[in-house]
Amino acid sequence: MATASSNGEQKTTSKPPPLPSPLRFSKFYQSNMRILVTGGAGFIGSHLVDKLMENEKNEVIVADNYFTGSKDNLKKWIGHPRFELIRHDVTQPLLVEVDQIYHLACPASPIFYKYNPVKTIKTNVIGTLNMLGLAKRVGARILLTSTSEVYGDPLIHPQPETYWGNVNPIGVRSCYDEGKRVAETLMFDYHRQHGIEIRIARIFNTYGPRMNIDDGRVVSNFIAQALRGESLTVQKPGTQTRSFCYVSDMVDGLIRLMEGEHTGPINIGNPGEFTMVELAETVKELIKPDVEINMVENTPDDPRQRKPDITKAKELLGWEPKVKLRDGLPLMEEDFRLRLGISKE
Repeated sequence: MATASSNGEQKTTSKPPPLPSPLRFSKFYQSNMRILVTGGAGFIGSHLVDKLMENEKNEVIVADNYFTGSKDNLKKWIGHPRFELIRHDVTQPLLVEVDQIYHLACPASPIFYKYNPVKTIKTNVIGTLNMLGLAKRVGARILLTSTSEVYGDPLIHPQPETYWGNVNPIGVRSCYDEGKRVAETLMFDYHRQHGIEIRIARIFNTYGPRMNIDDGRVVSNFIAQALRGESLTVQKPGTQTRSFCYVSDMVDGLIRLMEGEHTGPINIGNPGEFTMVELAETVKELIKPDVEINMVENTPDDPRQRKPDITKAKELLGWEPKVKLRDGLPLMEEDFRLRLGISKE
């Protein structure tokens, strides 16, 4: 039975989870593990699907409404006998038979979640309710990708899972920040009340191939601007910090959490911390040394610092990131060049 770590306290659920399909315990036939990935056509989701499909004992179902995701991210698997792709919005119920649910569906870039904030919070709340209802019905284990944004503009640095956060409940980012906080609440309430097997990952800034080129997040912004020969726009004051985790490390952490015995929440991110000016200088050095760096006005409620405390991930999952920023950026540059049709000089 999973071990819960709510606010640092170790607790166990008193109610057992419902049983999955009887085929899981069949003497003569072992069914494949059926795994649902919501938001599986997105950036992190598609890389997760790639990893899950490497295991020949997995059947993967992706549900995505393509608001930020793309079929192109999954083209290598379309038509594969162990893969199924469904155009579906998680704010509507989904009736499938699965053993595990990776619930990633939600726009994660400020440009997208501010575009339709009501839809964003509905995705976080109603979408999570629907996925928990599915997990309850079929006895599936469910993993929620929460976010470092639940810590808001943190007053504690680095951020441990026991920190409750400093979030503006009525700001322009609240649809995402508070939406994910409510999603975590729902996960634990279903866990305590119905015995659902849950896992919660608080993921920090992630980068890598297949990011939307114009998604407004800083790494993709800087690389796209450098490749186009535009100035790198650093939001003032430039001393605000972020920690960047390469997508393959993130996927490894999510799978370890799902397969492990701990509910979380567990921070998954790279504790290597960079100011925005440092990141811009690194992109400039690696991609286009003659590009300029310009300071622009900041957006409201932008956190001043962000760095995960990954002590729990190390101790409970045996996980820590392996890819350094200077090694990951060139891989992302190569992907962006291909999609933008820009050859290397």
